[in-house]
Amino acid sequence: MASTEEAAASATETPGLGIDMALEVVTVPVSDADRAKAFYERIGWRLDADIPISDDVRNMQFTPPHSGCSVHVGKGVTSMKPGSLDRVILAVQDIDAARNDLVRRGVEIGEVYEQRPPGFESAEGTSYFRFASFKDPDGNGWLLQEISTRLPGREWDD
Repeated sequence: MASTEEAAASATETPGLGIDMALEVVTVPVSDADRAKAFYERIGWRLDADIPISDDVRNMQFTPPHSGCSVHVGKGVTSMKPGSLDRVILAVQDIDAARNDLVRRGVEIGEVYEQRPPGFESAEGTSYFRFASFKDPDGNGWLLQEISTRLPGREWDD
């Protein structure tokens, strides 16, 4: 039977670190750059750049509060179909507060639900097990996940 300790142990078994890599930007396919800009600004994400390159290309970068990874939206930035991105996870310390903030900002968001994998039914606390989802105007899916306490082994050793 799986346990939090077993999951943490397997997470630390890294065959070799190799070259440092950081997930910097995720491209979000949208159909209307201005509508996307208004949405991501409304939910409180920082606009890092809005660069019109040509009549066919406009690149915008947004960063969620305190995130190390940003998102690109715009016109002509990807061949992905608008709305095809799904289940992009946003880690939050307090999912109830995060959900309430998005509701206050006019976002249609599902109720908070708890989902535990088999073997974790008796695990202490709710970190990693509470979720709520919402979509941007194109239907790209975002999933809030409450992570209030990280599992051991979730840091890279140098």
